[in-house]
Amino acid sequence: MQRIAFYAGSFDPLTNGHLDVIERAGAMCDKLVIGIGANADKTGLFSTDERRELIQKAAAPVLAGSGCALETLVFSGLAVAAARKARATLILRGLRDATDFDYEMHMAGMNAAMAPELRTIFLPASASVRHITATLVRQIAGMGGDISPFTPPDVAAALKAKFAGR
Repeated sequence: MQRIAFYAGSFDPLTNGHLDVIERAGAMCDKLVIGIGANADKTGLFSTDERRELIQKAAAPVLAGSGCALETLVFSGLAVAAARKARATLILRGLRDATDFDYEMHMAGMNAAMAPELRTIFLPASASVRHITATLVRQIAGMGGDISPFTPPDVAAALKAKFAGR
């Protein structure tokens, strides 16, 4: 049986913290499906197509030697429904701190009630990326700061271009 993991988020933008989870997922599964959440009520900084392209460029090299296949999909609605559609058996969630843990424990409980066949796995962030959040990266980029330590190079370039036009 192929072990398929589902990692959902907005990835707006993809950060080195996300890549940390993706890299470690490569050692745990045969296929990683990255679910890019699309919320009709929110306008993202990047379109879902842009996010998909940035994720594929950054994640493919990280997973290259792992034997883990990479797939991306855009979804709206419940993550468990998207995970089922992807035929996943695992849901991966990254944890930075106790606040993340509390929130994710509630989410895991609700997901388990809705989709008991899916198992949630928490991956604690590596110390070097624990402080990174997409929100802070967007704010720093918007104010002209250097976000290169927090994002893959293609994402840093895309953020710089996005804010240059404002």
